[in-house]
Amino acid sequence: MKFSSLIKTTLATSVAATIVASPLLYADNVRLRMHTFYGTEVDHIAADLRDRVSEASDGSIRIQFFRGGELVDSDQFVDAVARGTIDIAHGVGSYWPGRVGIGIIEGGLPGAWVSADEARDIFANQGLDELVAEAYEEQGAKLIGRGFGSDYGLLTREPVSSLDDLRGMRIRATSSIATVLEKFDVPTVFLPGEELYVALSTGVIDGAVYGGPVEYEQLKLHEVAKHYTDINLLNPGWTENALVNPRTWERLSEEQRSILTEAIDQYLLDVHNWLEEGNRAVIEAGDIFEVAELSEEDSNRLAEAALPVWEAEAEKSERNARAVEILINNAVEQGRLSE
Repeated sequence: MKFSSLIKTTLATSVAATIVASPLLYADNVRLRMHTFYGTEVDHIAADLRDRVSEASDGSIRIQFFRGGELVDSDQFVDAVARGTIDIAHGVGSYWPGRVGIGIIEGGLPGAWVSADEARDIFANQGLDELVAEAYEEQGAKLIGRGFGSDYGLLTREPVSSLDDLRGMRIRATSSIATVLEKFDVPTVFLPGEELYVALSTGVIDGAVYGGPVEYEQLKLHEVAKHYTDINLLNPGWTENALVNPRTWERLSEEQRSILTEAIDQYLLDVHNWLEEGNRAVIEAGDIFEVAELSEEDSNRLAEAALPVWEAEAEKSERNARAVEILINNAVEQGRLSE
């Protein structure tokens, strides 16, 4: 069978267009606005992420990185992702409990885990991340990454070595830690990390439970508060997440999605390792903070005071109850709670 010249020309044009269009579909430049709650201290890790994604995607994905407070406040990340103001958020669930009901549990209930490996297992293998992902989906955001913080101690302007020393101090804390501290008549307030320096230097707050030594040092908080106290309540003291706008996600090819999630997983791990190594280095330096530790008795009092926090979170929704059941079953398995 012979094709006419017109048909041959049409077929050739169609095939050529397909050959050209297919790579162009993948190679469309995608610029993603990613926002973290950290400041300049993670610039080197962010640069590695940008380079890794650009190289792996042949330049089809480029990330524009924003630090804490630069574009939107950290506690507004879920709204910003849902609206598309930013494409990717690197945040902490306990920053937005009013928007995502499971956020406090996700961020880390006092006493929920005592090591990063234990926390990873709870989220990845015991079903907690499935529940968390459902909650974010309802709010217009897609969970694509899980990170783990590090030490979570108390930084104060005056020395603290016991719970009694805290009475009368005003402490910055997330809601779950605040609930525990308030049982010991310690007033609390929540402030984003970018506001801590001014708040401590002006006396708006007397201390903060925000992170570990390296974060306090990177935020230059040692200039206004020199006393670091290990309260032995939760380690890692918080978990981190990566959220993406669903419409942005749909624009990406399967290969691009894989590149992005793998790179973000490495980014979150790099942040965790930087925190762990940095905390050890700052403490070992010996001249940045004066370090203290609560007594075992005081730490146990804090842990006991935290149990009602679990119960209160479980009562908020069926999803929260299922999440707390996961934590209880794990704590029983680990021997920290009796059946």
